[in-house]
Amino acid sequence: MRKKTTSFFSKKRKQCPFTASGIKKIDYKDIELIEQFVTEKGKILPRRITGVSHYYQRLLKKAVKQARHMALLPFLSQD
Repeated sequence: MRKKTTSFFSKKRKQCPFTASGIKKIDYKDIELIEQFVTEKGKILPRRITGVSHYYQRLLKKAVKQARHMALLPFLSQD
């Protein structure tokens, strides 16, 4: 019988913030929510950093791109 050992580097998986708060749809007009997942330079943060599930990451990607197209979010930062 093998003894279960936990690694020193193992981390608890992050819970998706959208499923935790019960959000069903990500709206491109909700800029306050979308800006939490975009860097200062305008890049979308990856799932491994934010803990967003695959399904909501795709919805977030579409919402960010649509908000950029509608000029609600900038494509690039103003340096």
